[in-house]
Amino acid sequence: MSQNNRTQASHGSIHNLEVKHSTYIRNDAHRIYAALTTSEGLDSWFTTGSKVNAAPGGEIHFRWVNWGPDHITAEDTGIVLEAIPVERFTFQWHPDTPDYATTVEINIASAEDGTIVRLREYGFADSESGLDAVLNCAAGWGEALTLLKFYLEHGVHY
Repeated sequence: MSQNNRTQASHGSIHNLEVKHSTYIRNDAHRIYAALTTSEGLDSWFTTGSKVNAAPGGEIHFRWVNWGPDHITAEDTGIVLEAIPVERFTFQWHPDTPDYATTVEINIASAEDGTIVRLREYGFADSESGLDAVLNCAAGWGEALTLLKFYLEHGVHY
């Protein structure tokens, strides 16, 4: 982090902060894409009753019921921006407030004996709630990609 970015961060500015995660999954890119871009795929490892229209302009609706150790029940709806089968899936959603959306880009690339999934989320508000959202999403996407890996490699799901 540059000195200028450290100074901004210490003064509460989160402008241009992004969430970035990547993971290697020993599975086929087609199966990974389906697990991320279909209702059945998401519900098999991550959500309960989600809906996905994986086409530009389509809707993505995440729904969690009694999820995780804190038994969270939540939902959010967003718009699919890009859906290139087996390569890229981009959508917007509202991890902070309904007043604005962040953008989530997921890139899928074949690698030796598996696939690399790279995720980037950006567009968080420059506010206290935006800072809270970026921190929660950083932890949450790391957990989500780990859950995806365990599901696709070992059949383990929450």
